[in-house]
Amino acid sequence: MNVVKSHKATIWILSLIILLIAGAILSLNMGKVSLNPLEVFKVLLGQGPEEHNLVVYKFRLPRIVLAILVGFGMALAGAVMQALLRNDLADPGMLGISSGSGLMVLLIISTVSIQGTAITLLLPSMAFLGGLLAAALIYILAYRKRRMISSTRLVLTGVAINMGFSALSLFLTLKLDDQKYEFAQRWQAGYLWGDKWSYISLLAPWVLLLFAYILSNFRTLNVLVLGNEISIGLGVAVKKKFLRLAIAAVGIASGCVALGGSIFFIGLISPHVARKLVGHDYKVLLPTSALIGALLLLVADTIARTVSFKSDIPAGIIVTMLSVPYFLYLLMRSK
Repeated sequence: MNVVKSHKATIWILSLIILLIAGAILSLNMGKVSLNPLEVFKVLLGQGPEEHNLVVYKFRLPRIVLAILVGFGMALAGAVMQALLRNDLADPGMLGISSGSGLMVLLIISTVSIQGTAITLLLPSMAFLGGLLAAALIYILAYRKRRMISSTRLVLTGVAINMGFSALSLFLTLKLDDQKYEFAQRWQAGYLWGDKWSYISLLAPWVLLLFAYILSNFRTLNVLVLGNEISIGLGVAVKKKFLRLAIAAVGIASGCVALGGSIFFIGLISPHVARKLVGHDYKVLLPTSALIGALLLLVADTIARTVSFKSDIPAGIIVTMLSVPYFLYLLMRSK
């Protein structure tokens, strides 16, 4: 990466951070209870009235933080999967990772109450196991003895697993009572339901630790995208590195899916936009993708929260509506 490209990438990353902070502040001002920037600023300094503190700290700020974390994590997982599978159309939703997490979440809410503190730990943990189970199934079914795993076979197997898990999820959904059925429908549409500080305190360190691990392996990702034979020739332990990075990507995606629902397209679209901005070096591509994902979901959730659609629209639907045209454009250009 030359000096000019490095300087350009740094400017883009700093610009995205500034945009994200500005977007978060703007989102804090918007909602059914209107707060101007000065009133929000007073609340953040601890000088606001009680009703404003309640609006900011209990309702808006946790939802904004959750949207940023989920968008950040899903985009990061998509960037890693596209590198490992060398497929620009790979993302956690398309490969069945989200469906695996979702199926496990539905199994939990169909058997226990969705209220209470125990569910705080149970849902993210089981979502992680569901994502890991989906990834393991894809790997086992695509594996061929004494042959390198084909990325095309992995993607096609992931699509089939996704459809199978989706069918099972639909079957479970139809057996739920009215309250759980509504929760499941919203969750599957990408509803940021885990907007409580207790959930966020679990998700934030999880996302940041896995981000640090993935970013520390940017050189490995730069080599793996060149293909297995070249990577082995350059001295990379392909199977070991592939497995560790895949588990990290599944882990971060599963945690985000557990609290943010099945949000498609962020993991697919964000890395593509990032490549156009900063190029293909994963040292800058990873943070840029993650910041774009965070910004996209923050904008989508702010629209869902503030624009009147005559009903409570999940952020995932807004993301899908914004992303589908770009996804079709990618399909038309793919070989």
